[in-house]
Amino acid sequence: MDFAFTPKVEELRAKLLSFMDEKVYPAEPVYMEQVLASGNPHFHPPIMEELKKEARARGLWNLFLPEERWGAGLTNTEYAPLAEITGRSHIAPEAINCAAPDTGNMEILVEFGTPEQQKQWLEPLLEGEIRSCFSMTEPDVASSDARNIRTSIARDGDHYVINGRKWWSSGAADDRCKISIVMGITNPDADTYRQQSMILVPLDTPGVKIVRSTPVFGFNTGHGHAEIVYEDVRVPAENMLGEEGDGFHIAQARLGPGRIHHCMRAIGMAERAFDLMCARALTRVAFGKELARQGVVQQAIAESRMEIEQARLLTLKAAWLMDTVGKKGARIEISAIKVVAPNVALRVIDRAIQIHGGAGVSNDFPLASMWAAARTLRIADGPDEVHEMVIARRELKRYIDAFAAAAK
Repeated sequence: MDFAFTPKVEELRAKLLSFMDEKVYPAEPVYMEQVLASGNPHFHPPIMEELKKEARARGLWNLFLPEERWGAGLTNTEYAPLAEITGRSHIAPEAINCAAPDTGNMEILVEFGTPEQQKQWLEPLLEGEIRSCFSMTEPDVASSDARNIRTSIARDGDHYVINGRKWWSSGAADDRCKISIVMGITNPDADTYRQQSMILVPLDTPGVKIVRSTPVFGFNTGHGHAEIVYEDVRVPAENMLGEEGDGFHIAQARLGPGRIHHCMRAIGMAERAFDLMCARALTRVAFGKELARQGVVQQAIAESRMEIEQARLLTLKAAWLMDTVGKKGARIEISAIKVVAPNVALRVIDRAIQIHGGAGVSNDFPLASMWAAARTLRIADGPDEVHEMVIARRELKRYIDAFAAAAK
């Protein structure tokens, strides 16, 4: 691996760092003021449109898409350090049109969408004109095992009829959310991994009911994590993504790059928490000396720096493997970073909170909301335990195969 940034990445990093310093960080309090003044936690503040306009003018738009027709043409390894920078602010990803779940949904539409689907939904998403959501998780089953999903997608002539209840459909509480990608069962008698499909459902379709938006540790983040009921929802058959039974395949294709994005943004969160921790330690005095001169605080700073560097290296390795051997070849590393990066972020943020004292758990600093976001990542896109199971099974298989070979 070559850890040097390419000239293209160097240029984009410089632009992005300037954009963060000059526009994004100053906009954070304005963003919150505009949302609070509206009385609607899912209000789209005007400051965001100003940021998006500025990002486009600076050439910082759709950086996550590797296809030059649609995006910046960056590899996973090239995009990773840019994703880390955006992770330092909760409003930065949307400002450059690189926010989940739109990123994953756009990747699906690029890879599996028909030309008609791309024109109707992908193009306005790429322009930042609308938002989207992804409806997979269900409240009535353990959705860590996607085979448990019960939502039905039944063929009826030239249409499909969808019935089911979903939740954690992130972004659906936003008025700009116009389309949902719904995962459900099309053929319960098929092979286990060919039973499910994904279909495009416009949210204004009769039978779609947004029941509520679920806060995360009391924070209304991500434009709402909605519970949605789909009751006798009819959509044209051409809304199917790929073929019937492609649902699991599409889901895996969606999650690979997305985990690189999530993990690098988590490292960005950890870096901002680290900055806040060090600044606080240098400006606060207790027991006759600055916190930064207290041995226990120095230990927290040292451990945080070492853990961040380890997490970054592992995530960059996973990104490099995805670029060189593909998602399948990087499967174990992708699972590993999905466990490691959020946990590192949580530990660093927690130390920063501790060093801030009471201020750390208030809304005067971003640490509390950052902790909530990082804690959620231990569940989103597969809980830690599922990824650890994948890793353990792969490692044990090497020994099982060796023992079997030796016994012959």
